[in-house]
Amino acid sequence: MNRRGIMIKFIATDMDGTLLNSQNEIHPSFYETFKKLKEKDIIFAIASGRQYYNLAKRFEELKDDLMFIAENGTFVMYKGEEVLINALDKQVAKELIEVGRQIDNAYIIVCGKKAAYIENTDERFVEQVQKYYESRQVVKSFDEVDDDILKVTICDFSGSEKNAYPYYKDYYETQQVSVSGEIWLDITAKGANKGYAIEHVKKLFKLEHEQTAAFGDYLNDLEMMQSVYHSFAMANAHEQLKQVSRFMAKSNDENGVVEKIEELLSMME
Repeated sequence: MNRRGIMIKFIATDMDGTLLNSQNEIHPSFYETFKKLKEKDIIFAIASGRQYYNLAKRFEELKDDLMFIAENGTFVMYKGEEVLINALDKQVAKELIEVGRQIDNAYIIVCGKKAAYIENTDERFVEQVQKYYESRQVVKSFDEVDDDILKVTICDFSGSEKNAYPYYKDYYETQQVSVSGEIWLDITAKGANKGYAIEHVKKLFKLEHEQTAAFGDYLNDLEMMQSVYHSFAMANAHEQLKQVSRFMAKSNDENGVVEKIEELLSMME
């Protein structure tokens, strides 16, 4: 990557395994870099499988200047305004939940617009839910949920790619089934992913493909990498993601995202 005179107007980054290091920390240098992006009117998006409320709390001081592509692209907020919501069909959501009940060593989270809903209160499961979902409710039955359902998530302690993912083979064509982490499987409406959300944003803000960049590390970032020109896979990324990405960044523990953003900014001068 050695072109000068490029123009970047939009940058998206995944959180876990990408912007966050292995200790769940954001490098202190990020905040200075973000100021530069703001000065240049570059839209900066946090694109994550995490819940919007979790992300908004994490970036409390910056949230009015950030775009949040939450719940794997099913819910987009920018400067406090709802930009996109892409919910699951209620009947389909019920079917996905029933499939989830058959999976050993796995737990279901129903991710609504208002909150994340769980039935099970197993300690290690709740610990994971608390990490990623700020607004959450325990319900006796998922039938009680009265909310737009953005995704059905499986927390699979046996490993989502090998254990839970095959259970949803009948839904590969009709829904978006994404392995989003070692223990995470996300099912959203067909075409509802980070990449679709970014394509929507590109149209809304009249962005050229060459003006966009993104950083990711896992399989739920595949479509995001394909939706931007400057696609960066982290050094710690899943091999499949590296194959579809145009560029590489250092690992999440080496501040790879910020380093490459600074490089992009220097090429704009």
